[in-house]
Amino acid sequence: MKTDLRFAICAAAALMFAACSPQAASEPSPSASTTSEAEEAAVHPVSGLPVIPVTLMLASGAHVIDAELASSDQEKARGLMFRTEMGADEGMLFDYTDKPHVLSFWMKNTVIPLDIIFIDADRRVINVAANAVPYSQTPVMADGMGIAVLELNGGRAAELGIEPGTQLDW
Repeated sequence: MKTDLRFAICAAAALMFAACSPQAASEPSPSASTTSEAEEAAVHPVSGLPVIPVTLMLASGAHVIDAELASSDQEKARGLMFRTEMGADEGMLFDYTDKPHVLSFWMKNTVIPLDIIFIDADRRVINVAANAVPYSQTPVMADGMGIAVLELNGGRAAELGIEPGTQLDW
């Protein structure tokens, strides 16, 4: 009987120890790991800005751009300055939905040529300033009131068939 009692006490102690183990408590669950990886994937490694999908409704079908979202005045002021490369289906979306106006951009300290795509309140392209010249301080402007600007690599808008009236969604 002493052996049975010792066995029961040892088994209970082992179960309590395993249940209270800091390692067991600190290991992430599979769903927590997936959430963390998804959150990390949604932030650009260079800018630290959130990355959101921008869907272009083109004649050839829907096309998705992974766009860094510049929302604050500081993020908008920095934009893509000093960047030396960007993927073909990457860009930056500047959000002005809180104050629509005639938007104007320049290329000061911007190393790569960009297509600057001006977007209206219906999320349609107003106009495209194609292949804006790096480092230029000459403003390029929207042809009307805008709520957003999408910047892509220079020439990419023409490759994709983006033109005035193209619908975007984000």
